[in-house]
Amino acid sequence: MKTVVKVVLILILFLPQGLILAQENAPDRVMRVMVIDDKPSVYLMLDDKYRIYASGTDHVLMKGPELKTRLKAEKDGFRIGSKDLKASNIMIRVAPNYDIYIDGRRFRGDVEISKKDNGNLMVINYVSLEDYLLGVLYHEVSHRWPMECLRAQAIAARTFALYQARMNKMQPYDLRSDVYSQVYGGKNSEKWSTNLAVTSTRGKVLVFKADIFPAYFHATCGGYTEDASSLWKIDIQPLRGVRCDFCKDSKHYWWIKAIPLDDVGEILRQNGYKIGTIRTVNVLSKNVSGRVDKLEIKDGEGVTVVLTGKIFRSLLGPNVVRSTMFDTSVRADKLVLNGRGWGHGVGLCQWGAYGMARDGRKADQILKYYYPGAEITTIDKLPAKL
Repeated sequence: MKTVVKVVLILILFLPQGLILAQENAPDRVMRVMVIDDKPSVYLMLDDKYRIYASGTDHVLMKGPELKTRLKAEKDGFRIGSKDLKASNIMIRVAPNYDIYIDGRRFRGDVEISKKDNGNLMVINYVSLEDYLLGVLYHEVSHRWPMECLRAQAIAARTFALYQARMNKMQPYDLRSDVYSQVYGGKNSEKWSTNLAVTSTRGKVLVFKADIFPAYFHATCGGYTEDASSLWKIDIQPLRGVRCDFCKDSKHYWWIKAIPLDDVGEILRQNGYKIGTIRTVNVLSKNVSGRVDKLEIKDGEGVTVVLTGKIFRSLLGPNVVRSTMFDTSVRADKLVLNGRGWGHGVGLCQWGAYGMARDGRKADQILKYYYPGAEITTIDKLPAKL
């Protein structure tokens, strides 16, 4: 009987790739995650039985017991080692319980490699939603944090992933593997505790009025989460700001950054703002969460530039201006920012979730606090449009 099951699994493995997509409202639905972009070549390592298809077909271009070689784009397709494959996109699949290695990174599921217009490569990992989350959680929260905090993060991350997939269904991929979506490291990033948080919440998502929403999260809110409508065109109850007294143990709760005024001026000029040597930088207004709404930058000739806090942070970089909750002063030709928090501030405060879990709160209590009005349900109960 075991032999029959193994044969069936292998046959399923080598069926046309179109069958890899699960039902949309199933926990094991397949996500398309862009893991490498715009590289001239990648190093490919495949263990055990593998097959390489022309994407979208059942045409096998190459197969074998194992493969360790470099792959690069060619004029009419790809070169894998010393072999040329004529195809614009290829799909790589390996036998059950084996993984695909791309540039030393280990991935579950299947991998599609396509050639961009500039001749470089894009690599997309086709992986089930639950397996995708196994590679996400470690990068978003510490695997040493309380389990209820990890469980809350797993549910939020699952919800966010599904929402992104809905928004990007006409695009080449559902999610990126970096901070522009959720950081995803593949199988290399899996830990026992974060895996348990994912498996113990399998299929659970957040909904508002019976549908998913973008369940944003960030590192540290600094005392008050942000209203999403202050940053984006979205205004729903779960993404409105709430007071947070739980993240004060975060090393990012308070921060100070000194930036040379010449650097600030150069950045502004590079982005089209006509300003000379900066003399003053003043906050004009803050919103209800205490974050900068507008600030005024003035040079020695009286030329003034007024920016929103959001634009100012994006220009200087989110690792320089950790949040828009800051005050300004100018000292010795430097702009000094005294701030609180790290991140955009919307939704779940991760350090706040840590504090709540340490105080004995459960995952559902944490999520309902940071997403007021939201409910927890399962994927199979979501609207069919997902």
